[in-house]
Amino acid sequence: MKRRQFLTSAAVAGVAAGAGAPVLAQEKVGTIGIAIPSATHGFMGGLNFHAQDTIKRLQEVYPQLDFVLATAGNAGKMVNDIEDMVATRNISALVVLPFESEPLTSPVQAVKEAGIWVTVVDRGLSVEGIEDLYVAGDNPGFGRVAGEYFAQNLESGKKIVVLRGIPTTLDNERVEAFTAAIEGSGIEVLDMQHGNWNRDDAFNVMQDFLSKYSQIDAVWAADDDMAIGAMEAIAQAGRTEEMWVMGGAGMKEIIRRIADGDPQLPANVTYPPAQISTAIELTALKLVSSTPVSGRFIIGSQLVTPENAEQFYFPDSPF
Repeated sequence: MKRRQFLTSAAVAGVAAGAGAPVLAQEKVGTIGIAIPSATHGFMGGLNFHAQDTIKRLQEVYPQLDFVLATAGNAGKMVNDIEDMVATRNISALVVLPFESEPLTSPVQAVKEAGIWVTVVDRGLSVEGIEDLYVAGDNPGFGRVAGEYFAQNLESGKKIVVLRGIPTTLDNERVEAFTAAIEGSGIEVLDMQHGNWNRDDAFNVMQDFLSKYSQIDAVWAADDDMAIGAMEAIAQAGRTEEMWVMGGAGMKEIIRRIADGDPQLPANVTYPPAQISTAIELTALKLVSSTPVSGRFIIGSQLVTPENAEQFYFPDSPF
């Protein structure tokens, strides 16, 4: 009987909030802790925006839930944030996008062992099976789609360099899928280095590549912020006409240039920062209803070219 009454009141609250009417006071049923990286680059800026927007919206829909958001510029702070959520906020669920996979694995596992629901977003943990729910873009698909484009648009013997992200499971998945997709194409990978999904780091790595290799035909930057950093280094070296660059994630500035036919940016692969909204909403559903949400929720990656770029261009987007 209690459960039926609770679900009924939750439904009434959702309808009232959606209609703009006052929401009846309800007993709190849980707190969702959300730990994500700081907005250090474009993708994370978009992700932070969507996290804050989703929390604001769900506070109206689910007044019986509390939300606590913490952002971190390094793995150590994220660990401290999570431990503080457990110790002082008594969270019922944790939504975490690990700053790095390895340092966050044991702390998140400790949260799970404390009986708290765990949703992991985007960057997986280094041990499988800890989380109750995993929400991410299609990381193998992200690498595969990019690799297929390279294989179809570069002749055998062409030379490329690769900028990797922060050392994480998702970066491994992307690179492994990319490598598999170009296997047998005759494309030569000259070098792979971590640019950490950061413009400045990517600029420095690309400068190193340019000084080491006299011929580079294309660059897989695997991220739009890294693509911008790499293109700046290429421009400073006066080698813009020599190579094209493929980033990823669908930054609006990059998509606009693709739509306009920029030869240096022929294509992109989508990876939406709004996936954090999906993760928070599904976690909220877990706490307020009997909706089954455990498992994996994967958002597919799509190839963006000049022919379809307008479909992926959102000028009002924060990213």
